[in-house]
Amino acid sequence: MIKVLKSGFYTSVQDRGRKGFGSIGVPISGVMDSYSANIANSVLKNSLENAVLEITFGGCEFEFTNETIICISGANFSAKINNEPITLNSRIKVNINDVLSFGKIVFGVRCYLAVKGGFLTNSVLKSRSFYQNITEDFLIKKDDLLPIESYISDLRPLNAAVIIDELHFVSNKIGCYKGPEFDLLDEFQKKEIETHIFTISNDNNRMGCRLNEIVENKIPSILTSAVIPGTVQLTPSGKLIILMRDCQVTGGYPRVLQLTDSAINQMAQKTTNNLVKFILYD
Repeated sequence: MIKVLKSGFYTSVQDRGRKGFGSIGVPISGVMDSYSANIANSVLKNSLENAVLEITFGGCEFEFTNETIICISGANFSAKINNEPITLNSRIKVNINDVLSFGKIVFGVRCYLAVKGGFLTNSVLKSRSFYQNITEDFLIKKDDLLPIESYISDLRPLNAAVIIDELHFVSNKIGCYKGPEFDLLDEFQKKEIETHIFTISNDNNRMGCRLNEIVENKIPSILTSAVIPGTVQLTPSGKLIILMRDCQVTGGYPRVLQLTDSAINQMAQKTTNNLVKFILYD
């Protein structure tokens, strides 16, 4: 088990999400930044399906009641074991009663804590991903006990760490394709979207990111249609919304762009007032 000493700003268990339940209104959900979560699981030789802990802005603290091996990837929140700094993207051996804590934010918004064998919280609709009104909890809480298996074997800690592409965290270029309603835009609107640098508003979370700048919009709302993570909607007010992993399964705003999966992962590491520029692929 892992005991939660401090729950942090927003910490939840996530895996690769619930696929195949859109017809009953269930979002896909899952890790916001699958690039970083996959690295954490891969370093431990876990299945990429294993559940991890998604930690937003740090601030949490955990005590281990099992021996195991862990890996932390994604954002750098100055992680420490028993107050000693540890390396990201590397295998770290932890012992019974060891305490993992997070401090100063160095870069990024979300980091991922993987344990050997994955977190073993309840599975609902083929996923352990927390989601309000689907799973019993949608955030971890102080004094929660998170189930993991003990792991004592020859999977030894590594002195080396995986080299990460820094552009994943610092680039403001967001790759995307034309959405189903892109051709309803006039030439001025297309140019605005392709050339403007947009600012992420304070209205951003696991469901979506609203951008501050206005693109004058005269396109009427469409019939309610399917949307997926990475869909960019143009609202009647002219604000753009980038849908993220917890987004609804349908929407009535024109879908003008669709982010690549890599771009969704980049967006997961951005927050209020960060800048983004859409790079449109043919």
